Amino acid sequence: MEKFYITTSIPYVNATPHLGNVLDSVYADVLARYHRQRGADVRFLTGSDEHGVKIARSAAARFAGEPRPSDGREAVPTEIIQRFVDETSAKFRALKETLNLSWDDFIRTSDQQRHWPGAQKLWNALAAQGDLYKKSYKGLYCVGHEAFVTDKDLDNGVCKDHQKKPEIIAEENWFFKLSKYSKEIESRIKNQELRIVPEGKRHEILSLLKEGLEDVSFSRPSKDLSWGVPVPGDPTQTMYVWADALANYISALGYGSTSSPQVDDSEKDFKKYWPADVQVIGKDNLRFHAAIWPGMLLSAGLPLPKTVFVHGFLTVDGQKISKTVGNVIDPVELVKKYGTDPVRYYLLREVSPFEDGDFSYEKFEAAYNGDLANGIGNFSARVLALAEKAGNLAAGKASPEIEAAIQKTREELEEKIGEYKFHEAASVIWGLISFGDSYVNEKKPWQNPDPGVLLDLVTILENVAELLSPFIPGTAEKISKCIVREGKILKIKKGEVLFPRL
Repeated sequence: MEKFYITTSIPYVNATPHLGNVLDSVYADVLARYHRQRGADVRFLTGSDEHGVKIARSAAARFAGEPRPSDGREAVPTEIIQRFVDETSAKFRALKETLNLSWDDFIRTSDQQRHWPGAQKLWNALAAQGDLYKKSYKGLYCVGHEAFVTDKDLDNGVCKDHQKKPEIIAEENWFFKLSKYSKEIESRIKNQELRIVPEGKRHEILSLLKEGLEDVSFSRPSKDLSWGVPVPGDPTQTMYVWADALANYISALGYGSTSSPQVDDSEKDFKKYWPADVQVIGKDNLRFHAAIWPGMLLSAGLPLPKTVFVHGFLTVDGQKISKTVGNVIDPVELVKKYGTDPVRYYLLREVSPFEDGDFSYEKFEAAYNGDLANGIGNFSARVLALAEKAGNLAAGKASPEIEAAIQKTREELEEKIGEYKFHEAASVIWGLISFGDSYVNEKKPWQNPDPGVLLDLVTILENVAELLSPFIPGTAEKISKCIVREGKILKIKKGEVLFPRL
């Protein structure tokens, strides 16, 4: 059986999830469900990034009124930070039910049993290659990015993404010789061994690689940052948050684990599933996943992921999602009001994965009424009502015209999903729905309930449900339950209204 390993970038748990945070998981879920349908052995990983200065400061703000110990420990005790990440991570984990996600595993970087051994083994592999060295450094540090930045990353002295001035930090850190792997990473991307999608992002990272990568700081002094994975053999240092977080993709597979009674078998999932077939990330993570992460893997002698799929951001009413602006959309509340599948549908059909997409309640409700209520909802109701009224149908092959339309849809869908064009893939399915509606109007089975015409329509609907399953799985399941095959007989029941008009 062919394996298919897919991962998402893991969000910081410094705040509760908003609608923009779920794009990774929804895109990855479509791919995971699609490949399961095709018989692949799918492993779908997501998780939460729980270390770093930003997390510690958010925990301090969250529990500002809590009593603090007076025994000389740091201002934010680890038990308070742990309590904070436990609460926030649980909210990201709960999105599995909210959005009907099908991930197989959820990794937390604060998990000392599952994650830390893999992160430290990877560190030791880099050290064994002679690719880590210690030096004093002074630079501009953006807490929002949990990374050092340069003047070219700023706009009038402030971070373009976080709209805050970086902090000036002088300290002694461990550095990774990323520059050593610049040409090799460039070569792997150019020859498509490491595929970057879309093409625009591939050109962007190649442009950066052409200039040559600089060595990157890989640790922070423990006196300034103790909340994180300790650097092996150096208690004065803590691993940089993203250096430790990038290891989640292999630590979740057991890389570095020695918990098995048979040590040789402790990394069996790592050997089975790595390299990742697709890693889904937002555009702000491009440099980390297409430059630093490949450099780490090359240093450790590990295979590179096959594809990095980079998507855009989500705005709300044309503005960046921001607490200050007050336009944060809670996905849980959105689902409570409209349902899971309408939210999934909007993100997949109305948002281009390669560009920044926009959400507004006006556009959301227009899409709901137009494509869900009047589209699949109306077509399904018409077909099921007509077929139920006619009684049991003899199962058999649909007419050649219908079979050809279904086959053409399947081929186009496969092409679009292979290109990660989820919005166009959804449009292909809606094309089949429109074809079915036109067929109903042309044949008028309410006037002459021809069993052959009804079989054609039920066959279209049954295939639409199957094709929709990776996109809006709840709706697909409801439709499928209305069409029951018993030997050579099709039993049809009308079922519930899928999408009541708003």
